[in-house]
Amino acid sequence: MVPTGSHLAIGSDHAGFEMKESLKSMLTELGYEVEDMGTHDKASCDYPDFAVAVAQAVSSGRAVAGILVCSTGIGVSMTANKIHGVRAALVHHAYEAQMTRRHNDANVLCLGANITGPAIAAEAVKTFLNTDFEGGRHQRRVDKMMAAEKLP
Repeated sequence: MVPTGSHLAIGSDHAGFEMKESLKSMLTELGYEVEDMGTHDKASCDYPDFAVAVAQAVSSGRAVAGILVCSTGIGVSMTANKIHGVRAALVHHAYEAQMTRRHNDANVLCLGANITGPAIAAEAVKTFLNTDFEGGRHQRRVDKMMAAEKLP
């Protein structure tokens, strides 16, 4: 679980801008400290710039979790997972958000603005933040996943 008041990083490209803004407002209303890593308008831009910024904030510990939005969520999830220590998960609904926290200890949630509607996205974000990692046998699997970062 990510406690209210925690520092979160959020970012999107132009396709995810409106959803990011909506989620940012919701998170602020829920009592989270939200750092907006951009983009700040609908002008065409490159999603890797914002995915890297959010992932680095999480990797460094400046943010306890991150949220990324692009048109499909695929590009931001692929990019964020290149950053050491990041476990970014693309989800389409609350059940996937719950399971990626419970079993994968995901620390960055990725959404597709053209795939997942705003109400479902909001519910997925809330679920992600309110779900604990189970540990146990899942910790062994997360350790193996993270060890893959060191492979050539």
